[in-house]
Amino acid sequence: MAKKTHIKVRLVPESKPNSSFFYYVKKPTAGEKAKVKLKAKKYNPSTRKHETFVEKKLPPHSK
Repeated sequence: MAKKTHIKVRLVPESKPNSSFFYYVKKPTAGEKAKVKLKAKKYNPSTRKHETFVEKKLPPHSK
């Protein structure tokens, strides 16, 4: 089986990491970009503004 080329990470607002709103994005598993934490300006509907979102680990999976 082939190795995964991307992993799924969660982007949360930098100002309020425990906010109920977040984005899921794909991040490469190899190369220079894999070592850097993602940071992106996205729209936050709860505050109705564009804010900086930072990468955070996915929560543990529960069945």
